[in-house]
Amino acid sequence: MDGATENSSADDEGATELLTPAEVAKMFHVDPKTVTRWAQAGKLTYMRTLGGHRRYRRDEVVELLRDSSKDV
Repeated sequence: MDGATENSSADDEGATELLTPAEVAKMFHVDPKTVTRWAQAGKLTYMRTLGGHRRYRRDEVVELLRDSSKDV
């Protein structure tokens, strides 16, 4: 039973899609370096891959995109 619980929690964590800086940049129509600056400024949280690359949570990016479109 414990194994099933562990798998379901792992599945829940895996449900969040991660985006590359280029994918985020394309959504906002900005350069990927801008996305990196946003992350360094704390505007976006990120995770690092084993290779050291930044990845952003799709749900957080979509929320920021919605918030930024309200400002326009």
